[in-house]
Amino acid sequence: MTSKTFSAACIAAAFLSPAALAAPQFSFDAAQAPQSGDLVLYVGADGTLSPTASAIDATTGNRITQTMAVAGFEGGFGETLSLVAVGAHDHVTLIGIGDEALTPRKLQDLGGHAAMSADDSDGLSLIIDGLAAGGGDAAAYIATGYALGDYAFTKYKSDHEASDPDTVRLIGGASAAAKYENDLAYLVEGVELSRNFGSEPGNALWPEVFVDTVREAFRGVPNVRISVLDARDIRREGMGALMGVGQGSIHDPRLLVVRYTGAADSDAAPIALVGKGVTFDTGGISIKPNNGMWLMKSDLSGAAAVAGAVLAAAKRGEDVNVVGLMPLAENMPSQDAIRPGDVLTSMSGKTVEIMSTDAEGRLMLLDAVHYAQEKFDPRMILNIATLTGSAARAMGDDYGAVITRDISLSLEMMEVGKAAGEDVWPLPLHPSHFEQIKSDIADIKNTGGSPGASIGAAVVGTFIAEDLPWVHLDIAGVDWLDSRTPTTPKGHAGWGVRFMDELLRRESE
Repeated sequence: MTSKTFSAACIAAAFLSPAALAAPQFSFDAAQAPQSGDLVLYVGADGTLSPTASAIDATTGNRITQTMAVAGFEGGFGETLSLVAVGAHDHVTLIGIGDEALTPRKLQDLGGHAAMSADDSDGLSLIIDGLAAGGGDAAAYIATGYALGDYAFTKYKSDHEASDPDTVRLIGGASAAAKYENDLAYLVEGVELSRNFGSEPGNALWPEVFVDTVREAFRGVPNVRISVLDARDIRREGMGALMGVGQGSIHDPRLLVVRYTGAADSDAAPIALVGKGVTFDTGGISIKPNNGMWLMKSDLSGAAAVAGAVLAAAKRGEDVNVVGLMPLAENMPSQDAIRPGDVLTSMSGKTVEIMSTDAEGRLMLLDAVHYAQEKFDPRMILNIATLTGSAARAMGDDYGAVITRDISLSLEMMEVGKAAGEDVWPLPLHPSHFEQIKSDIADIKNTGGSPGASIGAAVVGTFIAEDLPWVHLDIAGVDWLDSRTPTTPKGHAGWGVRFMDELLRRESE
């Protein structure tokens, strides 16, 4: 074992240590008023309290309802009011549930609001017996939102100490334990794996480390096969585009393939999820300006999301066949790096003229989607990537951009995103976009014309059969957040895991 290999294996193990994956633990209990500890009470839009919350209020001489009245607390969705020294409880937080139907997405947000409001609380109990409108599994979705909102990447803090995860009690949610423990907890695990990938610095994460980490994450999971193409394999398959992106780095590129066969018919055509995994993007010879380049450690967000989504589906035993393909490379300038004006030959045989080495993600994806079609004959391809600044400027941090050949498929993806809590909005794909990427000396060029997000999609789409359902997600504006939301921390969002998880649930047999 070389020192480089040993280093990658050790770093991968650290990703999955208990300290690195310290999500809170949950206890799903019958409705009974806690005698101590911090509390979160969910309050209806008309100020009504659940039976358990009312019993707690009575023990305090109705201080809770009196304070609500004085403060003008109306119970609007997500409205928060914090009280201290309420009877035997140091902190009591009131969170409004509004008057609209409590969908799983809204329930997750309510759990996230609790995590935001109850940071560092000891012995926390969430009183949720009044949320029956959310269904018997309401507590499971609240726990999911709490876990997602509670995430923090503190690995490199000098004062960080590994500790046992906190236990949060959900009072009135006893019936939801199985839903969380056998299903949604794996979704949380997938999102946290993705966030860890996107938060790691480039000097700790390169293609080999990504591969080893994913291997460890899937160890022992049934019906999963993992294969890895190294640089020699990539060359042998003729993937000149993927190889071209990674050849300027001392860390060789990889193509990581995770196949999960969970459908009753293991030979049924899978859904192919393809995620861009640039472990650090300098722009290559077309080097980026320094301002903001540090954030390019998260240019692997597409691959990270694919890894997390397939992990969640496989661990819960979803009835679906899915193959996750993650082309991995580090885009660096060096004497071996590709140059603007170079021509690369892809696995399909089509040639690509390089107009910018900073338009590298589409190069990796085009070889990966062709490989997916050649080897797995999928019934659908979804590719996901932090691909263009154009998508970020168009969508901000509210929507991921979705591009398809069929607007009805885009509308379907909007429904998937709405349910998952990761919204998308369509951008166009016009025949002119394919005209704009025609090259004078090769089959196509890797950028040209405008708008940029659609041009990037056209490059990838050139390598996908026209009769194959295809979804292109550009998540450049949503993968990293500058401020916290109920279910997403400041920093890497792990965006796409929940979206693809919802898609796989809908596509299960």
